[in-house]
Amino acid sequence: MIGEPEIEGGWATEAPARFADAAGPEGRDGSLRAAPWRWALGGALVASAVFAGVLVVQERYGEAGPPIRYRHSEQLCSETPLKSVGAALGGLGGGTPGHGEGPALDWSSCAASGNREDQAFMSDARVMVELHKKTDPGPEFGLVPGMEAYGVPVTSEKVSGLGERALFIGVRHSPRLQVLDGGTVVTLTVSWWTKGAADPGDKVDEDAVKAAMVEDARALLTRLRK
Repeated sequence: MIGEPEIEGGWATEAPARFADAAGPEGRDGSLRAAPWRWALGGALVASAVFAGVLVVQERYGEAGPPIRYRHSEQLCSETPLKSVGAALGGLGGGTPGHGEGPALDWSSCAASGNREDQAFMSDARVMVELHKKTDPGPEFGLVPGMEAYGVPVTSEKVSGLGERALFIGVRHSPRLQVLDGGTVVTLTVSWWTKGAADPGDKVDEDAVKAAMVEDARALLTRLRK
């Protein structure tokens, strides 16, 4: 999934068997007797959708894979000081870098936090750059798995002038900016929360933070451009 280096998961393949056994071999009015056919049909539809997605990727980029227009950096914190975001939040620390390389994906990240004694809130910012070398990240771009399942309202807002596509996705007090350009995905997430009982929204101008995120993302893309 986009937004993290890898997200692992699997299908609960044992669920149909347990469901059928609970009803007995005869089923209930014959309704559950057809359940295996429904599961088979569902599997066929999923397989067809996956195959169609593969064809779209192959048609878009061919066997060469998506283009990589940006370089990989093992020290992303030195590439992106997040000056604009830091100014909007009243300052951020130096940041902690991370990186990884693989046959299909190279990624690098930088995480920084702010916790000044004279501020009523704490904050953090995390930027990640993913270089997908074999698989097109476009079909999964903009997805935020898990949030809707827990009833968290997620907003989505298009941003112009960044890469091929750019979106603001996230929740209140935690906007996430994602940029897609070929095989490159840049994700910048900023969060803030109060130290006490007050609403941190009273202390932070969210529109100013989002404008700062766009500015810092644009500066990072310019710096990493090959």
